[in-house]
Amino acid sequence: MARALKAVAATARAASAVDFFSRLQTLTPTVRAISTSQSAREMADPVWKLGRLNHVAIAVPDLEKATAFYKNILGAQVSEPVPLPEHGVSVVFVNLGNTKMELLHPLGSDSPIAGFLQKNKAGGMHHVCIEVDNINEALMDLKKKKVRSLSEEAKIGAHGKPVIFLHPKDCGGVLVELEQA
Repeated sequence: MARALKAVAATARAASAVDFFSRLQTLTPTVRAISTSQSAREMADPVWKLGRLNHVAIAVPDLEKATAFYKNILGAQVSEPVPLPEHGVSVVFVNLGNTKMELLHPLGSDSPIAGFLQKNKAGGMHHVCIEVDNINEALMDLKKKKVRSLSEEAKIGAHGKPVIFLHPKDCGGVLVELEQA
């Protein structure tokens, strides 16, 4: 009896799986059509190209403690703290080989990172940085596509290169930094 019940259950599972996959195959052309039906403006070949992930920035309430964790516990190569008063932060770079992490700590109470830490006491991911081959063209193109930036023009960032931050409300809730490659 138990063997018969197991056989019936296995047959039902197989039928359910076949039904699921046939429904999935029916949906695939629809999903593909939706994803490729962007407007001509969005599909235009841009004069700039998106590059590699440069870094992930983490806001930390205690820079010394966070640095020690990545260096002593995880064994990462870390930089000395670099104060960037023009951005209101001190930064420690954590080299991961294929990319970096930036540990951000506020320099003063009016730092944007101080505000972030007010809302997120333990710290957390602040932004992602992606390289672009032409930051000025990228900014003009994104403005045409109604993607807002947090400043009108690029500023020199922590790596000594022009950067611009895109509004998180236009980027799926993520603060995106574009950096000139």
